[in-house]
Amino acid sequence: MSEIKLTINNKEITARSGQTILEIAALNGIEIPTLCHDERVEIFGSCGLCTVEINPHGGVSPRLFRACATVASDGMVVNTETERVRRNRTNALELLLSEHRGDCKPPCTLACPAETECQGYVNLIAEGKEKEAYDLIMEKIPLPSSIGRVCPHPCEDACRRELVEEPIAIAALKQFAGDRHAAEAISDGGNVYEPELNTGKKIAVIGGGPGGLSAAYFLRLKGHGVTVFDSMPYMGGMLRYGIPEYRLPKELLQKEIDVIKSTGVEMRNNTRIGSDITLGELREKYDAVIVAVGAWTSSSIRCEGEDLNGVLGGIDFLRESPDIRGKTVAVVGGGNTAMDACRTAVRLGADTVYNIYRRTRNEMPAEEIEITEAEEEGVVFKNLTNPIKIIGDAQNNVKSIHLQIMELGEPDASGRRAPVAVHGKEETLDVDIVISAIGQKLNPAGFEELNLTKWGTIAADTLTFATDLKGVFAIGDAVNDGAGIAVTAIGQAKKAAEAINIYLDEKCSKCSLPRNPYLVKDEKTAEDFKGEEKYLRVKMPHRSPEERRGDFKEINFGFSEEQAKREASRCLKCGCRQAMGGDISAFGVNTDCKLLNYANQYDVKPDKYNGLVHKRGVNTDIPNVNQNPEKCVLCGLCIRLCEEEVGAGVLGFVGRGYDTKVKAAGDLTPCENCGKCAEVCPTGALVKIRN
Repeated sequence: MSEIKLTINNKEITARSGQTILEIAALNGIEIPTLCHDERVEIFGSCGLCTVEINPHGGVSPRLFRACATVASDGMVVNTETERVRRNRTNALELLLSEHRGDCKPPCTLACPAETECQGYVNLIAEGKEKEAYDLIMEKIPLPSSIGRVCPHPCEDACRRELVEEPIAIAALKQFAGDRHAAEAISDGGNVYEPELNTGKKIAVIGGGPGGLSAAYFLRLKGHGVTVFDSMPYMGGMLRYGIPEYRLPKELLQKEIDVIKSTGVEMRNNTRIGSDITLGELREKYDAVIVAVGAWTSSSIRCEGEDLNGVLGGIDFLRESPDIRGKTVAVVGGGNTAMDACRTAVRLGADTVYNIYRRTRNEMPAEEIEITEAEEEGVVFKNLTNPIKIIGDAQNNVKSIHLQIMELGEPDASGRRAPVAVHGKEETLDVDIVISAIGQKLNPAGFEELNLTKWGTIAADTLTFATDLKGVFAIGDAVNDGAGIAVTAIGQAKKAAEAINIYLDEKCSKCSLPRNPYLVKDEKTAEDFKGEEKYLRVKMPHRSPEERRGDFKEINFGFSEEQAKREASRCLKCGCRQAMGGDISAFGVNTDCKLLNYANQYDVKPDKYNGLVHKRGVNTDIPNVNQNPEKCVLCGLCIRLCEEEVGAGVLGFVGRGYDTKVKAAGDLTPCENCGKCAEVCPTGALVKIRN
């Protein structure tokens, strides 16, 4: 064949005559998107994504051509990324996506603040691949045993198995994987999680709680030198000092901290910012700083008498565990910290423990299991009451607490019915200790240089977590909306670490700011799962109330291998396996799904094409393949590969126009069960069934 010369994106290229633009571009490292092209089959040109602008002979009026079907000619001038080309590709993608249904990511993962691949590790556990499940969790949560125990699991609230009977015990399965493999991660002095390289950059992390430790881990694996500074004697933050031993054993937490430390993270305890070292000094010595100090100051009850001896903050009480044997205790608040304080007071020997909450039990933000177990352990719940005054004796010690009786009125801004005082109805309880567990806030001492919000938290960008000080980032309970859950701080740590990688990359001066990715999401009802067989959730084995209320030994025993497999096997596998084959985060999309990658590359908005959408269920007409017609974009690759490469011709288009779909022939005898149709599918419409 003779040689030709052409220009692609202002670059002169030598090629062979007879080659297509798509082929020449690929050979020269120029990406042109396509969903319907494969070297093994004849050109079809159905997806319309490979459009480029061409001046056939260097003329002045470029036209749009499909690169896969256009043979290059000598002197041709090609542009692959003009505004017109991008607009055309975007429109083609939006049309394809307007009929594309299903879930890129399962609801459990979307609900997880750390974007954990819940479905992935649950199914690995079901297959007996516990170590692989642990490794997958560690990509997003480097404290799986601890978080599995303490997380209020928003993933389970979103689990579609609830539409059948009960949600999957996702958190308990995370705990199971973590318990089995945390010790192995640093066995024999080895380091399973090696840093990628040594960048020469140094980063200071202030705060050794779940957010700070996670940020240190993610940054260290990128090759940066990381030092964690913490004011307490031991690392762990609220996981160590705010979660009781009966929920999270400190020995287990330390094993997970040791895994992080084994990557080369330096840890310095008993170091307080502002007195031992300043934020300014850290900024001078390190290339970047992450502030992850948490919220360690208990919020005020805001009633008369809270300055009396015997009035304690919930966090202080949990950290110090004072001697309260024989005392009567009132804990004010309805969240998990309040339940921790109530149940800790029981174990410390209090005679009577009251929980005071201004709404009903149904409105309590604490987990139901925490409330139920507190009741089993003897906590007395005084719902629909609110402190008016804490009364002291002559020595300024707490003597009693005076309560206002409440009722529920109209819904407030939170959507819950607001508590309203019942005029003339009050109650007094004789108590010795009052514990405030209604919230936590930041102590800003040492961080005066940082800009604070009107709520007294550190102001940080919601995507990058950068503060107003150059090179300083902030995450966790001390930031923006204030105290949340540990897994939220971990999710923020991952994003902040990625933002710091961009910040430190000298080649990335023009990198664009991150954005939330486009994902296809589906809506399901119980009707969609009416054919599913019902299997009740495996119950966590635990100690009896009589046995556990007298000590701080862990309540739950954890799942056995058989129980974990059985529970994990209940998963409905909502998410698309192809989309789950890579990372989706606010900092980019890189999955095995070409359609999803392109959708984010071209910032699609397919909702503008509203109209009738087919509803077709998953089938297994093709041997060893799950077929989901709702995800098919009719590229025809599977049909052509089956006919031209395999020689079976099992698949074909059925119907006309909008109702066209890919279907297996009635006679499947020629099918070779090779699964190549699924391997070539660019959208997850065909997925090979695992053996």
